[in-house]
Amino acid sequence: MNSMPPITDLDLRRASLCQLLHWLAVGRVQPQALADAYQQAIERIDPALHAYVDQRSGLLQDQAQLADRRRRDGVIGRLDGIPLALKDNFDIAGWPTRAGLPGRGKPVQEDAHVVARLRASGAILLGKTNMDEGALGAVTDNPHFGATHNPHRHGYTAGGSSGGAAAAVAAGLAVAAVGSDSLGSIRIPASYCGVYALKPTHGEISARGLVPAARRLDAVGLLARSADDLTVLLQVLAGYDADDARSRRRRVAFALPDWEPGNLRAGLLPDLAAVGVQPQVIEVFEAAMAKLPHALGDRRTVDFADWDFARTRRAGLLLMEAEMLGTFAADLANTEHPVSERFRRLLGYAAGKGAADYAVADRVLDAATLKMRRLFSQVDVLVLPTTPQGAFPLDGPVPDSQADLTSFASLAGCPAVSLPMGTLPNGLPVGLQLVGARGSDLRLLELASVCAATLDVEPTYPVIA
Repeated sequence: MNSMPPITDLDLRRASLCQLLHWLAVGRVQPQALADAYQQAIERIDPALHAYVDQRSGLLQDQAQLADRRRRDGVIGRLDGIPLALKDNFDIAGWPTRAGLPGRGKPVQEDAHVVARLRASGAILLGKTNMDEGALGAVTDNPHFGATHNPHRHGYTAGGSSGGAAAAVAAGLAVAAVGSDSLGSIRIPASYCGVYALKPTHGEISARGLVPAARRLDAVGLLARSADDLTVLLQVLAGYDADDARSRRRRVAFALPDWEPGNLRAGLLPDLAAVGVQPQVIEVFEAAMAKLPHALGDRRTVDFADWDFARTRRAGLLLMEAEMLGTFAADLANTEHPVSERFRRLLGYAAGKGAADYAVADRVLDAATLKMRRLFSQVDVLVLPTTPQGAFPLDGPVPDSQADLTSFASLAGCPAVSLPMGTLPNGLPVGLQLVGARGSDLRLLELASVCAATLDVEPTYPVIA
């Protein structure tokens, strides 16, 4: 009988979460060896990539030893032994939660809700990932902790504000990662880095222990190397939390993943160029649509003539900036560790606005909810590019439109999935976005798996292995 070929460290770092769970279950890989492969890769690659801002090898080894022991004892959790990363705006007991700001060095006392769930599932926490200052940005070029580079091209943005998390997953420095998404902070870096992302229905995963940007928009977001991996993570992390005022108590379970692709009603925007999508992205999107005639069923043009993408994105930003004035009041007053002038200027803009301006911006969310209800009475899923552009140089201009296509799902509280749909002429990846009605998370993930299998996008691995 032929023996199975050995699994290399590179195999471990390129494998999906589901594949690794299988290898762990059958004993082909041990948690300690898996943790060692990731730790060694982080030490070798991350100094140039800069995905992590807090990474502690000693604690990693302690967790791996406990996972080994649980495997030997036959008492394991759903994610036992899987190395995961967390964005540095989630609380981990005993670690500081810096949220990309310079004066937050004091360790916190309690785990965030998602961290507690990950620990209970047996996951191994690799460390905390880099992010935009205060989560207010989509570039992850942090003035205090440095820039995270796109794993596919050094000197290019990984997106943000969860750029460090997306870069870690894409570079094989984490099996998956947990970040936050208020206007697109998970989906934008997923698109730029060529990985999968889920922004769940608002309130589906508790945000307790997440430094708030705008609580009416904030969602715990997930990053992984396959849609199936996102499904596993969602099942582990979702659920009602009585200590989170915005946690979603389901009256009924998630809508079952029972769409029949041939009967699916897929909504498409009538003119992507008119909403600022770059021609090269439109070309990749149209090529992807041509490969998905059966997966997307009945395609219908949806009416977005009454929806100003840029205006609504700016309304969401104002809500974020206004709430951040309270969240980061101590940081703004800290003269020993001052925030950047850019951050101060952005929040100063909100400080110059009145209650009426905030109320007008808040009504945009109500308008988005009504738009969502009308939209999903006509179609089952909205299909569009994740971002209007691909990754761009860190030293170049930052496009204002990065969150234009992601903001609708955030404002409406809808779930949205980003999956790789192809590469631009410069070789950098770009994402396809699926948006569904509230509660359709599992259906979206099932559709994402079907689309991914049909598109069969060749994985693009970083230059540095």
